[in-house]
Amino acid sequence: MPHPEPLRALLGPDATPVRRALTDEAGVSLPAFVDHHVHLHLINGERLPLGGIAAVVDLGGDPAALAARPAGALPHVTYAGAFLTTLGGYPAGREWAPPAIVRQITDPSPQVGRAGGAATAVDEQRLAGASVIKIVLHHERPLPDDAVAAIVDTAHAAGLVVVAHVEGDGMTRRAVDAGVDALAHTPFTERLDEALIARAAAAQMWISTLDIHRDDAEAAGIARENLRAFRAAGGRVVYGTDLGNGELPLGVNPRELRALISAGCDASDLVAALTDPWPGTASLPGVRTFLRGRPPSGADGLAALADWLASASVLPSEDLLPDLDDEAANADSEDDDD
Repeated sequence: MPHPEPLRALLGPDATPVRRALTDEAGVSLPAFVDHHVHLHLINGERLPLGGIAAVVDLGGDPAALAARPAGALPHVTYAGAFLTTLGGYPAGREWAPPAIVRQITDPSPQVGRAGGAATAVDEQRLAGASVIKIVLHHERPLPDDAVAAIVDTAHAAGLVVVAHVEGDGMTRRAVDAGVDALAHTPFTERLDEALIARAAAAQMWISTLDIHRDDAEAAGIARENLRAFRAAGGRVVYGTDLGNGELPLGVNPRELRALISAGCDASDLVAALTDPWPGTASLPGVRTFLRGRPPSGADGLAALADWLASASVLPSEDLLPDLDDEAANADSEDDDD
């Protein structure tokens, strides 16, 4: 007997055959798609819903500007606020990183109120509405261990998760050792050993950002194999593009999806990565992802499915009605096989 719900077997338990209430157009409904790594100060974020993205996680921006965004607007934004880095550390001084988006830690103090203090920087982002705290572990000038410990402890005590930009030999190990909850990028500068991958998979979530390496074969290969090993060890992977970093589409990026496929992801893995509510725990209410028609058949391959997912639209939930004809057809198919 065929699977009674072939659509869900392919795309996961939240896939639903639907018709649009206004046009009667048939398609598939999924939870809201999320880009888990963007920089809104570098892009026109208002265009993202036109490209299928209903929610984003800003991982490095001006906390005051992010806090001032109107409530209820799309895309829905959760954010880290400023990068927390060491004095003169990445990304301070970069053309794309104005002073408002960087806090340079000069004191590892766990006491809130110290100028340049680690805990003070965390508390500033918390008061601005941050859901995530982002630290920088860059090989040129990484945060020292005592500052990282103070940041992680202060964030966790406030109920906030910590995400790290890791770049350079040994930086992923430092993030794992420090109890960092997530990596902003799949590690792309060093191949991680099996033991470290296992530790990371047990404790962390990784944001994909594979497509940003499309012009650097070495970094792309390292990231792809690290992600493949991380997934094989049971690690949680979410879709993210580092939008604002170079020429990337304002919406679902089919190249990112194809890169995830090259790292071993199947159709349901892609959907899970796109719809993961991190850092929240529930999908965005009131809107759904709509995909016209049905997913490409197996003969068309996963690359065609990536393009289909990239054609997504963001629609109000009430505009999508269950496709009773489709459900009836499935029921008839089950009866024929009995």
